Formats: sequence, structure tokens, C-alpha cells
Amino acid sequence: MAPKKGSSKPKSKTPAAKAPAKADPLFPSRPRSFNVGGAIRPQGRDLSRFVKWPKYVRIQRQRAVLYQRLKVPPSINQFTKSIGKNEAVSVFTLLNKYRPETPAAKKQRIKETAAAVAAKKEAPSKVPHQLKFGLKHVTTLIEEKKASLVLIACDVDPIELVLWLPALCRKMEVPFLIVKDKARLGTLCHQKIAAVVALTTVNKEDEAQLKIFQNLGMEKFNKNTELVRKWGGGIMGLKTQAKLDKRAKAVAAEEAKKAASLKR
Repeated sequence: MAPKKGSSKPKSKTPAAKAPAKADPLFPSRPRSFNVGGAIRPQGRDLSRFVKWPKYVRIQRQRAVLYQRLKVPPSINQFTKSIGKNEAVSVFTLLNKYRPETPAAKKQRIKETAAAVAAKKEAPSKVPHQLKFGLKHVTTLIEEKKASLVLIACDVDPIELVLWLPALCRKMEVPFLIVKDKARLGTLCHQKIAAVVALTTVNKEDEAQLKIFQNLGMEKFNKNTELVRKWGGGIMGLKTQAKLDKRAKAVAAEEAKKAASLKR
């Protein structure tokens, strides 16, 4: 069958070529690089607030914020007032001389003593001055007034373990210092951590330095009445502080208006 006339569609005309778009100077094109090292974040941007931190880190930070917000009684607040860095260096330098024996050294000394006794020779003398540690041991030394200087860690957890110790030291008139931190005290005693350590006696050449630290403890902690009375905490966040300041300014402005109206 012959095709109908006019049934063929007309050919579409080719569109004219578009002019190339001009680059916008405000938003320059920065193509992404998917090569090795292309995903490195730019320098100078702190993205730590976008990181999902581990749960224990979040709990630590929430605890620190709570300690700022809540009102803290003086008996707990005094543990935030530890001695300064320079004083701590001097104290730990002194204590480092009187570190207790390690188990291996003690075993060796006992062997030598036994051998000397068996051979009917003079036995080696025991170390006369040593650092005392352990909560029960140090408590007994304080009660018997045998402790010359007591060092308490500021970060003992739970704090109730040493909460009563400053009061006992004040009652028995034993000088004490609050130091950072329990791991540092533990290193002196060959332990992981130590809540409290004490010195009973020292060598003759260190007596003057011990006297200085005793006076420091008496002045800064034992006889410091401000430390026993001052509450801690009660520090609000930045938003709350701004809101309270704004409210106080509004109240002050209202009082000024009232005073001005009364004068008329």
C-alpha cells in the first residue's frame, strides 16, 4: 500500500551551541579529590565538638560539669585546694629518698640476714626510714602521733575513703598536705595508686626540709579556717549566667525608674 502524503515527519532542526557559562568569582569550583590523602581535613578547624566520644569520656565530662553546678560542702571542697606545682616537686623529691623496699629487695635482704646469722656474722641492718602507706596503717600512725607528715591524694574515688582524714589530722595536730594525685603517690610505694602516705622519721640532713613542709601543712591546711568554712560549686553555665545578668539589669532599671518617680 502506498504511503499517505504528508505522513512523513519534518526533521528537527539542530539547536544552536550554548555559550560557555562564566565562572562565579564568589563560588569558585573546587573539585573533590578521591585520591589517597584527599580526605584529610583542612588545617585550623577544630572538629572535636562533632566527635562522638566514648561513654566513659562523656561520663567524666558530665561529672565535672555536675561538680561545678552543685553546691559542694567544705569537707569535700577542701580536696580541690591541693598544693602548687613547685611545692609538689619539692615534696616528692624528698619522699623519693624514702621509698619502701620492693618485694625482690626485701627477699634478698632476708636471705642475706639468714646467711649472716647462720655464719654467725653481723646481719645487715634494716632500712631505718621508710615511707608508710596504706589507709589503715597511716590512720594508726596518726592516732598514735607517730606520723610527721601526711600526704592525701585529691582524686580518691570514692572520696568517703579519705573524707574524715583531714579532720583527724587537725584533731591530732599532725601536719598534712593534699596533693595531686593518687597515681603519683602510688609510684612512690611501688603500687598503681595510693590514697595516702606518711613520713614518720627522716635522715638528719633532711630534718630542716621536713620542718618546712610541716609548717606549710600547718599554715595552709591544719590551721586554715577558711578551708573548713568555704563551700564550693554553684557555678552556672554561660547561658544561665547571661540570663541572670539580664534579669538583674532589668530589676536595677525598674528600681531606678521607681526612685526617679518618687523624687518628682
